[in-house]
Amino acid sequence: MIPGALLLLLLLLSVPVGIAFTLLVMAKAEEWNVDWSLFPSITFDTITVFPLLAIPLFLLGGELMSRGGLIRQLTAVCDIILGRVRAPMGHVMIAASALMGAITGSSVATVAAIGGTVGKEMIQRGYAPGYTAALNASAGLLGVLIPPSIPLILYGSIVGISITQLFIASIMPGIVMMLAFMMAHAFLARRALQGGNEALPSSSAGPGAASAAHPRHRIVLRAVPALLLPIIVLGGIYTGVFTPTEAAAVAAVYALLVTLLGKLTSIKELEKVFLSASLSSAAILVIIGFTSIFNRAMVLEQIPQSIAAFAVTFTDNPLIFLLIVNAVLLIVGMFMETNAAVLLMGPLLAPAAQQYGIDPIHFAIVLVTNIELGLLTPPLAANLYVAARSNKVPLTDVLRHLGWFFAVTLVVMAMITYVPQLSLWHQYL
Repeated sequence: MIPGALLLLLLLLSVPVGIAFTLLVMAKAEEWNVDWSLFPSITFDTITVFPLLAIPLFLLGGELMSRGGLIRQLTAVCDIILGRVRAPMGHVMIAASALMGAITGSSVATVAAIGGTVGKEMIQRGYAPGYTAALNASAGLLGVLIPPSIPLILYGSIVGISITQLFIASIMPGIVMMLAFMMAHAFLARRALQGGNEALPSSSAGPGAASAAHPRHRIVLRAVPALLLPIIVLGGIYTGVFTPTEAAAVAAVYALLVTLLGKLTSIKELEKVFLSASLSSAAILVIIGFTSIFNRAMVLEQIPQSIAAFAVTFTDNPLIFLLIVNAVLLIVGMFMETNAAVLLMGPLLAPAAQQYGIDPIHFAIVLVTNIELGLLTPPLAANLYVAARSNKVPLTDVLRHLGWFFAVTLVVMAMITYVPQLSLWHQYL
């Protein structure tokens, strides 16, 4: 059986992604001259590299922030800042998603955290539940674009590119995506709200409700510890004070101290926090470890070099090459988990991009951004499922409102692809 067909069959049978890749290599081991005895060492060597330690640490920091109620404090500040604009809660959801992305680096975690807080308030203020969930799922993409980003950590580790440089490069595309979502929301809010305007906050318990008991300045002061975390993490990375992995450790320790000293969570709750972060980290690392076996087999078979050679003979125009890459990655993202897709397609396509003279930093942002669109495209579409569950709405209702937001992501994707200055902005300073 053709390797691609066998892999697709395994995935359709709901075999876990990492195991599916391993079974494929095992089935083709003799043909590809791969020794089974090397599987354990390949897996172990892959997941024990220093940069990957950032993944569980960033996830732990995000989990502490979410369980400790710090996410609600962030959304309260966003509501104060954006409360005077029209249809403010939608803008709050987008801004809060960007802030959450700057803490966790995970799109799905961003959707779950923001959907459970801002999403509930949006529905109470008159937004259609399906629209709320669609905006929640779309804004969750900022969890990957706004640094730190777990897929970018994976790409940098496996392709051999500075993760710090990737983080810096993703800032401008992330801001452009955030502003594009805000423009789309401003246009669509008239349809999503009865009468075109939000209802008054249901109670003083809303994300940004200021009252006599909780004036605005007090809400901002309470949120200062939460607001400092992205500043400390990103500022430390960009100024060279610490590496992304060290920044993840700082984020985790900082979040732990803030939640404990602020009595935002109990010692008993910490067990659930660490367990949740551990399970999420383990799932990602298992995928990384097992897909590394497949990637090693591809290298031994010189598949990346063959793809690069074929691409160059197919077209000598880098713009057409990028168009083909985007089309392929959109399809891949529909059927593969984001991290697995990055680990698979990064080593395969990076050599071809290099043959066309495409900047490796720019291509990394193109590839990761494109693959993450799969979080909105069924059948995988993890963001859609999480948003539907968090906002308690059928998936069909989410899909009815998703079209405009997905169109916005495609426009921004085209900008990122064909305007490399968005990703390489720091080189012009």
